[in-house]
Amino acid sequence: MTPSSPLSARDRILETASRLFYREGLRATGIDRIIAESGVAKMSFYRSFSSKNDLIAEFLRQRHAAWMQRFRVGVEAALAAPGAGLEVMADVLEEWFREPDFRGCAFINTLVESGPGDGEDVAIARAHKAELEAYVAELAELLNMPAPLSVAAMAMLIIEGAILRAQMTGDPAVAGLCRTLLASLKAPDASFPT
Repeated sequence: MTPSSPLSARDRILETASRLFYREGLRATGIDRIIAESGVAKMSFYRSFSSKNDLIAEFLRQRHAAWMQRFRVGVEAALAAPGAGLEVMADVLEEWFREPDFRGCAFINTLVESGPGDGEDVAIARAHKAELEAYVAELAELLNMPAPLSVAAMAMLIIEGAILRAQMTGDPAVAGLCRTLLASLKAPDASFPT
């Protein structure tokens, strides 16, 4: 597809749904609104997605791939600086927090909206967090930190807390505290399970 070629009906639906799901929530966004705002016929919607749940799952899969790619690229570029450590993750997060449409983590928001359950949306959200934690453990190992799994578990608490604080307060500067806390993760306490 060339930059000037129009989006397919499926892509228009997904683009519209992604914007609305992230901004307004999964449950608050109805299919009729997605259809109206994407400018497709109802039949086109159901040819593209068998249900709203299928659309939500595709939104989450695409968001996961894009978010992880952006995070990895940003972190790995920052780690190239001499003496850089896990704290560079806070700098990448701050860039995200400063975006005008920042509304927190789509995966945390999904878990909050869905509650305990075993739906595909919950499974994708949990898998996203597990992949992020595994990536942080890889970084800790790359940085020769002791007990990388424990470091990653602690780093995830810091990262998730920063995301929630940035969403709640609207203040991207919470990334500064996140940076300080991540930099303090030198070695886990001996009482912390590895």
